[in-house]
Amino acid sequence: MAQRISGTPGTLGESVDGQELAPTAGETTAENPWPLSLLSSKMKSYIDRMSSVWIEGQVVELNHRGKASYLTLRDTDVEMSLPVQIWKNVLERTGAPLSEGSHVVANLKADFWTKTGRLTMRANDIRAVGLGELLARLERLKKQLGAEGLFDPNRKLRLPFLPNRIGLITGRDSDAQKDVVRNVHLRWPAAEFEIRNCAVQGPDAVPGVMKNLTELDADPQIDIIIIARGGGSMEDLLPFSNEALVRAVSIANTPVVSAIGHEADRPILDEVADMRASTPTDAAKRIVPDVAEESMNLLRARAELEAAVNRIIDREQEMLTAVRSRPVLAEPQTLVAAHEEQLRLIRRRSLQATTTHIMQGQTEINHLRSQARSLSPLRTLERGYAVVQSDDGQAIRDSAEVSTGASVHVRVARGRFDAEVTAVQESTDDNRAPEQ
Repeated sequence: MAQRISGTPGTLGESVDGQELAPTAGETTAENPWPLSLLSSKMKSYIDRMSSVWIEGQVVELNHRGKASYLTLRDTDVEMSLPVQIWKNVLERTGAPLSEGSHVVANLKADFWTKTGRLTMRANDIRAVGLGELLARLERLKKQLGAEGLFDPNRKLRLPFLPNRIGLITGRDSDAQKDVVRNVHLRWPAAEFEIRNCAVQGPDAVPGVMKNLTELDADPQIDIIIIARGGGSMEDLLPFSNEALVRAVSIANTPVVSAIGHEADRPILDEVADMRASTPTDAAKRIVPDVAEESMNLLRARAELEAAVNRIIDREQEMLTAVRSRPVLAEPQTLVAAHEEQLRLIRRRSLQATTTHIMQGQTEINHLRSQARSLSPLRTLERGYAVVQSDDGQAIRDSAEVSTGASVHVRVARGRFDAEVTAVQESTDDNRAPEQ
């Protein structure tokens, strides 16, 4: 049975056959639902109020059906697409025919068909992105990243002299992979690889490269990462100028080598990478040393070291020979003989000086002895005088000090004897010794 909806859509007071409906979708219930037509009308009303938007993408499908054409646009960086309808007269205004693979910008407006419930993105305008515009965009992005310091040489990591394990991101069975692996093994046969294959052009390239870059950067056994692909058009190399990929490389903890295209190709990845190789072959030659060259360097260094050691030995030998040739070492006794002669001379002088002092002392002693003897009482006794002493040892100087019969002791020049006093005579002036 047909239902009649009264009231203005989207306002309070809407009803179906006199039953008031919920004012918002959140207030609907199983007992009080919205009619499908009300939902469709509300969705169309909401979508019609949406503004048109300019988007950028790549044409991956294009079909013409009468006055309308249907194409599928895919994001240039991630796996995401959107169907678009465009009228023939709008498509003809582009000036250049579009084809699958074309890089475009389009002005889209959402359109909802209430009858079928189908949402369509309608293109009001579409323009092919020319090479000049792409280059201008890349130049603006390069200046922006440069201003942020992402190209600063001080940020670049130093490549290891001999990487333990090499991470390689490239296309499956690509010439770039073969060139890198072959040339690395020619230079260093023991080199090991961790190869990750992914798309290197098109919308799948950026997410694929970033995923592999993240995994290899997290592997502690990987010492260096190479991102490589062969040559191609500028459009083919656009993923390697993608801002997200460039920023991912700039924050990697593992040194990254960019080996994209040929010498003339310069994607932004080259600027932010820790080393830029002109080709995949050039990358192989720059990340590992040449085993033959290193062997020659080792032999050369060994020869130079041996020559340097021999020069040191020869110089020291010459110095030792010169020292040994000196008289003091050729005839060591010479040094001792000189000191021996000096010691002998000093000893002789000391002996002479000692003898002289002794003789002088002896002479002085004899002189003093003669003086002492000349003053000694013995000299008087030798002239015939004697010393008479009493029993108590006192010298008798006066005859009054003794009496007849007393014993006295007499000392002469040579010896002594005892005597007895037989007579005592008093002294007279004539008998006194003359005063001196």
